[in-house]
Amino acid sequence: MITPSQIRMARAGLRWTIEDLSHESGVSSRTVKRIEAANEVLSANVSTLNKLKGCLEAAGIEFIGTPDNDPGIRIRTTRPDETL
Repeated sequence: MITPSQIRMARAGLRWTIEDLSHESGVSSRTVKRIEAANEVLSANVSTLNKLKGCLEAAGIEFIGTPDNDPGIRIRTTRPDETL
C-alpha cells in the first residue's frame, strides 16, 4: 500500500492541488486532506486508496519502496508504451 507522505510527494511532483487530485480520482477533497494529514498509519477504505494510487500512477507516478522500507515516488518521464 501507499503512505500519506507518498501521496503528498506524488501530488507535489505533479504540481496538483488537493482539489486536482480530488477531481481526477473521484475522491472528495475532504477525504484527501484527511488521508494526507494521517500519521503514516492510514485508516482509509482500501478502495479509496486504490482510487488515489491508480489515478496518480496513470498521471506518471511510480510508488517505490514499502510503507516500512524507504517509501517514496518516482516520476516517469516516458509512458510504458513509448519506446526510446
